[in-house]
Amino acid sequence: MTERVAVVAGSFYPDSKQVLETEVNAMLAKVSSQDITPKALIVPHAGYCYSGEVAAYAYKLLQKHPENYHRVVLLGPSHRVPLQGCAVTSHDTYSTPLGKIPVDTEYCAQLVEQGLAIESDQAHMWEHSLEVQLPFLQACLPQFNLVPVVVGDCPSGTVAKLLNQVAMLPGTLTVISTDLSHFHNYNQARSLDTKTVGEILDYMPILEPTDACGCHAVNGFLTFCQQHNWQINLLKLANSGDYQGDKNGVVGYASFAIS
Repeated sequence: MTERVAVVAGSFYPDSKQVLETEVNAMLAKVSSQDITPKALIVPHAGYCYSGEVAAYAYKLLQKHPENYHRVVLLGPSHRVPLQGCAVTSHDTYSTPLGKIPVDTEYCAQLVEQGLAIESDQAHMWEHSLEVQLPFLQACLPQFNLVPVVVGDCPSGTVAKLLNQVAMLPGTLTVISTDLSHFHNYNQARSLDTKTVGEILDYMPILEPTDACGCHAVNGFLTFCQQHNWQINLLKLANSGDYQGDKNGVVGYASFAIS
């Protein structure tokens, strides 16, 4: 058994189990919920003090019927490792201060065998875009297996093909991890992010890295949603200036539920 250990606990989110549980549950309790049973979520991945509440709007929906989900396909961008295409891991588990999550190694192996992903533990080792989603998932779902996918530079059709292999399986939740614009002033960010949100809601797989750091995963997911007539709902749009006060160079966040 090999484990992908938490690397941003203590920086992006608390490294104490008790403190982390308290913080995540407080964010979930604070936000309102809509009457949506999601097949998928799009959520941000910054430090919890910046984007945690925005993400909570999406994860809150899972608490209504947690029994619906026993597998999570989690896609996020590669921030540290140059990557073409998609990468899964050879590890058997992902861990956070809340415990270990079993990796669905069977489906990871199938993606490699089908040429839809490579196996690269290096791509997963320092990648926070996947890790920061896990405590929310652990708080909302009693038990699940994980298919973690780091998405590099690749066409939307590549990601859509991968999702067609795993996202339609019964009991599966797909989670796409992305932030929006980076380091514009508050009003510029609001304008840019509103445009990007409109493109997402219109199923336009044309996002660039300046629009969203997870653009390749999002574009592929939008292509996939078009193919299957999945409905996208905006839950919350904000930026770091809404939560931490500095409005000179903010990062944009949005959460969506897909049904």
